[in-house]
Amino acid sequence: MYSLKAYIPYYKRNLVVAVPVMLTQLGGALVGLADSIMVGHYSTTDLAAVSFANGVFFTFMVFAMGALMGVTPLAGQSCVQKDDNRVSNLLQNGLLFTTLLIVATCCVLLLCLPFIDSMGQEAGVVVAARPYLLMRIVGLVPFLYFCFFKQFLEGLGNTMVAMLITIGANLLNILLNYVFIFGKLGCPAMGAAGAGLASLIASVVYSIGIVAVILKREEWAKYFKLFRRANNDKSVVKELSKVGFPIGVQTTMETVLFTISFIMVGWINKETLAAHHIANQIADLAFMLSLGIGAATTIRVSHQYGLHDYASMRMAGRASVHLVLLMNTIGASVMIGFRNYIPYIFTADESVVPIASVLLVYAGVFQYSDGLQCVGAGLLRGITDVKIPMVLAFVAYVVIALPLGYLLMFTMGMGVSGMWLSFILALSLAAIGFHVRFWRKAKKM
Repeated sequence: MYSLKAYIPYYKRNLVVAVPVMLTQLGGALVGLADSIMVGHYSTTDLAAVSFANGVFFTFMVFAMGALMGVTPLAGQSCVQKDDNRVSNLLQNGLLFTTLLIVATCCVLLLCLPFIDSMGQEAGVVVAARPYLLMRIVGLVPFLYFCFFKQFLEGLGNTMVAMLITIGANLLNILLNYVFIFGKLGCPAMGAAGAGLASLIASVVYSIGIVAVILKREEWAKYFKLFRRANNDKSVVKELSKVGFPIGVQTTMETVLFTISFIMVGWINKETLAAHHIANQIADLAFMLSLGIGAATTIRVSHQYGLHDYASMRMAGRASVHLVLLMNTIGASVMIGFRNYIPYIFTADESVVPIASVLLVYAGVFQYSDGLQCVGAGLLRGITDVKIPMVLAFVAYVVIALPLGYLLMFTMGMGVSGMWLSFILALSLAAIGFHVRFWRKAKKM
């Protein structure tokens, strides 16, 4: 039976962890939003180019970011057990794991560059997308190091540092967007390529900032002082990959769904692709709140799991479900209520605005599916249960959603609305699968 009084402490604890993550993720989403707004006012072709290039880029970036999430529950469980040597070992070998991951991810993305002109996009879109994508690939190197340290600190229970660094770097990114996209302060107008250059510079600031803070604080710097050559351990790298890779695959499945959706929507025309991008940008902005709750869920559950306090673990999990439903309701209300006004933030093109307005209704409904699957994934990651969720994500996002989206869009003539219906169904199925699995396992603890 639900009791508000019993849950209030759990809401507070979850939010203390979640709010900085929300603001961190929201900051990143706002930069993407600023990219879209500025590039959209530069030209519709460049907006479509950013949308297309990000569809390709984020597929691989999200896998790498997801793989790095494996350090959070492992570091969290060791931290609450006060095992400093184990935490230091995870940090040392995690850096090696991150380096290998960066090399592999950048190589794959660079191999994709020559083939983007064969993905069915308009010629002008491809020309604008190529330099933007190249800038994003270079910026991935410092950004993934930042992501690793962010996940490590989250495992230790600190989400504030990444938030503060992100706010500063994002403000710089938005300023540089304005300078490079439109050609201010003596710079040439670069359009989409300028947005990519701004992101590259901000990524360098991210990584330098978080390393400087960690080294300055003794409570974290001590883990570096415990580094030893003898501690380079393939088994720890293997453990990180064993937990991280399924998370990376799981998060990538959702990204693959959206990436291929951008490619298929681009087959209709660039106006529909631009509208699809606008709806995705707003949905992503709202999703950052759910992502914060999901990350906090992993941290809180991993800590209680490490302490073998299973009753508190279950309460913290339920509190996250309550919080994400509240966030989803607020997000859906804004999207649906302001659907006729939001598109004008991005573009004045009257061939784009009506399509985007319709898609924002679907995006509002989609918030519930997306939020619940995010928290469900966070619950399972907290107990390092990652393999079955990976399979569930593959079935929902690839086996079901993509064929259904194509069927609804082209065979049944629903256009881009059909793709959004497939989004809602796929994420709902994933959410149900994640939650059923976690609560069955939790009841046995």
